[in-house]
Amino acid sequence: MAESREWAPPATGTSVPPGWPASADLHMALNGVGGFDWDLDLDRVHLDGEAQRALDVGPEEFDGDPRAMLARLAPDDAAAVDRTIKQALAEGRASWGAYSRLTRRDGRHGWVRLRGRVVRDGEGRARRVIGIVIDATDELVQAAACLREEDRSTESDLVLEVTASLARAVTVRDVTAALTGNRRMDRLGIASLFLGQVEGGRVHVVSDAKETSWVPELQYTRIDEEYPMSEVVRTLTPRFVTSPEEFARRYPELWPHIEPLGPSAAAYLPLIAQGEPIGALGLLYRHKTTFSPQERDLLIALGGSIAQSLQRAMLYDQEHDLAQGLQTAMLPRTIPDVPGAEIAVRYRSARLARDIGGDWYDVVALPGGRVAVVVGDVQGHDTHAAAVMGQLRIALRAYAAEGHAPASVMARASAFLHELDTDRFATCLYAQADPATGATLVVRAGHIDPLVRQADGTVRVLPTSGGLPLGLSAQFGPPEYPVTAAELAPGDALLMFSDGLVERPGADLDDGVRLLAGALRDGPCGLQNLADHLTTVMGEPATEDDMALLLLRRDGDARSAPARRRHQHVAQGDPGALVEARAMVREAMAAWGMPGRADEAELAADELITNALVHTDGGAVLTLRLLPDPAPAHGEAGVPRRLRVEVHDLAASWPRRREPGDGELSGRGLLLVDRLADAWGVEPHGSGKSVWCEFHDAGTGGRDPGTPIG
Repeated sequence: MAESREWAPPATGTSVPPGWPASADLHMALNGVGGFDWDLDLDRVHLDGEAQRALDVGPEEFDGDPRAMLARLAPDDAAAVDRTIKQALAEGRASWGAYSRLTRRDGRHGWVRLRGRVVRDGEGRARRVIGIVIDATDELVQAAACLREEDRSTESDLVLEVTASLARAVTVRDVTAALTGNRRMDRLGIASLFLGQVEGGRVHVVSDAKETSWVPELQYTRIDEEYPMSEVVRTLTPRFVTSPEEFARRYPELWPHIEPLGPSAAAYLPLIAQGEPIGALGLLYRHKTTFSPQERDLLIALGGSIAQSLQRAMLYDQEHDLAQGLQTAMLPRTIPDVPGAEIAVRYRSARLARDIGGDWYDVVALPGGRVAVVVGDVQGHDTHAAAVMGQLRIALRAYAAEGHAPASVMARASAFLHELDTDRFATCLYAQADPATGATLVVRAGHIDPLVRQADGTVRVLPTSGGLPLGLSAQFGPPEYPVTAAELAPGDALLMFSDGLVERPGADLDDGVRLLAGALRDGPCGLQNLADHLTTVMGEPATEDDMALLLLRRDGDARSAPARRRHQHVAQGDPGALVEARAMVREAMAAWGMPGRADEAELAADELITNALVHTDGGAVLTLRLLPDPAPAHGEAGVPRRLRVEVHDLAASWPRRREPGDGELSGRGLLLVDRLADAWGVEPHGSGKSVWCEFHDAGTGGRDPGTPIG
């Protein structure tokens, strides 16, 4: 044996080593294989001559310190080798191996291969590591030269293909589809792919490429549990398993569920973004028992690309859910029941837009059985548009509930939006309908005309005169919005919608309206089913806009019975409200079949409102009610034939009728009411009072001058 150690071939290379067969030492010496023996208890390592030559270190430079051996390696590789050794010792593995770069004294760069066997005592405690060191520079060069081009590029192509697919992924679902839809994984022998997402201290398995029978109990695992995904998230270190036996030993609870897939190896990668773990990737392989350094590097690179896309998708989903929740909270939670009419509403968020938009709908029940319906669209597709939409919807709803005429509701909403600190404008369509009579008033602000489906199925556009969009009209002086009067026959349905329902990329808006009209004509009879049908038909192409639609259908058996109550709020310092109040009185008298006394009622209402505004500190509320005549002279008993005009205010003092002198300019209001009305009086109303007067229909009796005040 000693002769073999000291033998060296002469310069001519013709000498034959003595003895046959050659000793193991001679085998190693002739093939440049060096050995090391690391005593873990003493923390000392011995390098033989070949090992010193492979590491390019002289006997006088090496004192047996393991750190001095690792110092010869490239710094990054030295750290990786150190982790590999410590991990093998901690996990109870029998061996480990690694490749590393190093720079020799003459400046040449090379590679060394290190492989060690862990020797343990009877109690399983690691005592020594005995291994080999080989100069692997020529080995790796020759191996690379022998690889065919397609073999060298298979994993690289996988990374490129998956990265290209991930670049188009927007949501977490898109990320999982990009991973599970790549067929190259099958050719690489990947039996299954699992994607986990970190959620509140747990790992949630969100994707399984092979749709295996994943048990619900393992869909969520805590990070501190002994599962591979939990482990790589906890340690931020990839885990490569190279045999079924190792898998069963390390993860005994998971192995019974994994074994049916027949894996021979597995790779688990932490998905790290900005230094924090956000998920994990698991790959199960068939017919694979080892991972080369190049394969490990490629898989780690794949994990980095997936982590970036997953983080972007998670942020998108969170922002989208937040924005969609914000808009949902701003839309009406319930739709009021309207006697004599049926209403259906639908809202759909944009499919491709990152944020939400400003589309909205609203339904406001009005006195006298009437209803106001609204569809609008604030400019933009972001949370600011949704916030502006919420403010505008509430303001417009308040104006409608106060009893303002449709044109005034729209004008006030435009002024409100103009006064907001925003550069956004909005389009809007507002309709006020009386289901009992079918009378409908429509106001349009830069919006699309509504459609009507008649009871016989015919669909027509309802042409309406329009004004400028809300917020813009106020910039050009007092806004003007003409009112279009229409009538809905029993069974007719009014369709109002935002442009997101009919807009198509590269297509004319009129084409979309024609398509919608066809869907409305051919849709089912049930209103809710019809709304679903329109949303489905018009939602087939992907759109970057959200949409809102509202259907209002008058009952087929509706009768033209007059509404019984209307009211309107009149604020102080608002002369326009007086004009609207007089218009409401005249409109109500005409609708209720009492046009002959409209002038008297209008003048009396004006006097009562003026008194309230002049002599009290707050505004007033005008209420019109149609009451039955207790003793009608004509017609059936109980037929509504009296108009009652009430003006409510918050002042406690009651008005008194008096006879003003010739030189006085005021004091004639109640005197005029007394002359015009059939009866009048004052009643307590909450913390204030109500001043009222009544007008009988011309055919149901005359004036009752004896009605007392109060």
